[in-house]
Amino acid sequence: MLLLHICCAPCSAAIIEKLSSTGEKPVLFYFNPNIFPEEEYLLRKQECMRYAASLGIDIIAGEYDHDAWLSSVAGHEDQPERGSRCLLCFRLRLLRVAQLAKEKGFRRFATSLAASRWKSLEQIAAAGHWSAQQTGEVVFFEKNWRKGGLEERRRALLLENAFYNQNWCGCEFSRR
Repeated sequence: MLLLHICCAPCSAAIIEKLSSTGEKPVLFYFNPNIFPEEEYLLRKQECMRYAASLGIDIIAGEYDHDAWLSSVAGHEDQPERGSRCLLCFRLRLLRVAQLAKEKGFRRFATSLAASRWKSLEQIAAAGHWSAQQTGEVVFFEKNWRKGGLEERRRALLLENAFYNQNWCGCEFSRR
């Protein structure tokens, strides 16, 4: 079984579809304390919950603790997109995914973060493998979700489902 961390409905829809087509029925985990303001966080969460319900897929909503996220990236606020702040953000989020995977008995976890063209695949992979090592019992399923027609399928599913589509990761520092 696979625990799939999702950041938003547009980025996760094609991934969920691809996994399902191979017989994998992921459980989704929405954990994104980086998103600000809280209204934006809730809007993205609602879209994910709506989509999961339409597919009959289980989804777990993580705790929203933006203050803890701010503490985790303190001193890196001025870093550019794909800078050290992003790596710290990925580590915080994917560590929680790995911990939940271990708690719930999953053997593997993955993230939809690797679908975003705005993110560094190298940072995501490093944070995912580091997070798996911290638990000692789960494996990070590293995948470039931008290939194999998934970017095109993402765009099609965005329109088909009338998803709310944002143009930034959600972190207040990335809006600059």
